[in-house]
Amino acid sequence: MATTVLPETAASQSRRNLVEMNWDPITRIVGSLGIFTKIDFENREVVECYSTSSIFRGYSVFMKGKDPRDSHFITSRICGICGDNHATCAVYAQNMAFGVKPPATGEWLINLGEAAEYMFDHCLYQDNLVGVDFCENMVKETNPGVWEKAQHSAAPNGDKHGYKTIGEIMTALNPFTGEFYRETLQMSRLTREMFCLMEGRHVHPSTLYPGGIGTPATVQVLTDFATRLTKYAEFMKRVVPLHDDLFDFFYDALPGYEKVGYRRTLLGCWGSFNDPNACDYRYETMADWGRKMFVTPGVVVDGQLATTSLVDINLGIRILLGSSYYDSWESAETFVNRDPLGNPVDRNHPWNQTTLPRPQKRDFGEKYTWVMSPRWYDKRTGDHLPLDTGGGPIARLWSTALAGLVNIGYVEATGSSVKIRLPKTALKGEAEFEWKIPKWSNAIERDRARTYFQAYAAACAFHFYEQALKEVLAGRTKTWSEFTVPEDAIGCGFHEAVRGVLSHHVVIRDGKIANYHPYPPTPWNASPRDIYGTPGPYEDAVQNTPIFEENPPDKFKGIDIMRAVRSFDPCLPCGVHMYEGETKLLEARHMPMFGAQESVGPAERK
Repeated sequence: MATTVLPETAASQSRRNLVEMNWDPITRIVGSLGIFTKIDFENREVVECYSTSSIFRGYSVFMKGKDPRDSHFITSRICGICGDNHATCAVYAQNMAFGVKPPATGEWLINLGEAAEYMFDHCLYQDNLVGVDFCENMVKETNPGVWEKAQHSAAPNGDKHGYKTIGEIMTALNPFTGEFYRETLQMSRLTREMFCLMEGRHVHPSTLYPGGIGTPATVQVLTDFATRLTKYAEFMKRVVPLHDDLFDFFYDALPGYEKVGYRRTLLGCWGSFNDPNACDYRYETMADWGRKMFVTPGVVVDGQLATTSLVDINLGIRILLGSSYYDSWESAETFVNRDPLGNPVDRNHPWNQTTLPRPQKRDFGEKYTWVMSPRWYDKRTGDHLPLDTGGGPIARLWSTALAGLVNIGYVEATGSSVKIRLPKTALKGEAEFEWKIPKWSNAIERDRARTYFQAYAAACAFHFYEQALKEVLAGRTKTWSEFTVPEDAIGCGFHEAVRGVLSHHVVIRDGKIANYHPYPPTPWNASPRDIYGTPGPYEDAVQNTPIFEENPPDKFKGIDIMRAVRSFDPCLPCGVHMYEGETKLLEARHMPMFGAQESVGPAERK
């Protein structure tokens, strides 16, 4: 962490004494991310935040000219943690472009694989990575007063999860030594085994293809999956009440903590888990089969649904520049003028994007990142909305709850909540959990939703297992449909990566890829200030964050800032670095996760 005291200027916001602090890299996330801030310690708040990415990757460039049958194999390598989500989304786009519908059995198996991925990744991140922010060691070091209270605060759901006090929960989350931390590691292994039973290899699937899946549909494979699923469901019956106790305690121990990571509720969800009885992958019927997904797509603006139509969602996507290291493609070729329904397609839509990189010096007043600024155009107001995914689960649950369309017994959307029902397991009876739409979109509620969605994914998996078993027992074991690659076509795939919205757009000409643009959740969440000066979600959430940490500036860890950022579950497979500006560097501090601080001067820092 580097610290700089900024010189006071006439524009220093009422002549406040601002301290520039940056963290590079932020640990316990996927990839490298740094956060650049200006903090007013006197008023206990973050005044300004920037996040920059310094590496250009270029998948949209080298996909051109490739065989469209290979797109799922190639794009799964975009990410080393959620590559299967990319492969699945690419397959969805291929299915549309090739005009192929997988057999129902194949679709159920794909759903089982993706459910296992959600269970695996959320389990690992929640309690082995972000959970460390709430463990005994971290809380003692940053908020000793909170730790003191935690030791004497009874856990309301202790009879369900086994810990008598909040302090015991925090101790159980200590990395490598905590009981619950170690148990979660074992569960993440179990869920990865579940995934491999369906998609062959984690994290780059070996059995997933356009037209379906190569996994054999047998009673044995499904039984192997179900035995592991049942163990995970029993685990979740402890996890949900445990996290409710922990997160509720923070609201009680630190009044006003709802403001940490808070931003306006602007959430995007592209839907997940296709229903093979409804989904034919035709664009013309996409709005209808999209609403039949087992996670309902939607755009939530100020707590209300703006749309649940995948056609509306698709047409509203805009890729803006502003602070990004790219040239405009205004004079480049327009690939798609109208969608298959005859609707006009915007020049800044992914189908029409041309990537024109322009490396240059980082300047926070001008260009400072390789990340573009995806926005969703709200035709009701004319606004380009900086949607976030909240790390995925909060957007999925919020959209599904409001839409009230999902009701499969195991999961029921009520219009204001989602009820999740887990069946009887070896040592625990049936359990029902209800995720209720929260008052805020903030750090705590993003983290809480992640726990509830683990249970949601497990509940859906029981339904998918039962449906797949019915198909197999009826003798319908085919899992793949043949197809031919058209000379010219367009396609789009919509899915939910673990961390949120994921779309793949493809244009095929002369049997080859002419244009291809994948947009995973992190470009939405990590986007910079756009052409209208609107900050991206990370930046917006951090610069709204108050400081509750008890440490003085010279021992400052930035735990509240870290909780805000990590609540989005950042996933940056490329490096991210922060610019330190032209101000005088007084000292740089390296702050390990725990333990003593080490200070070095400018010469040593080089």
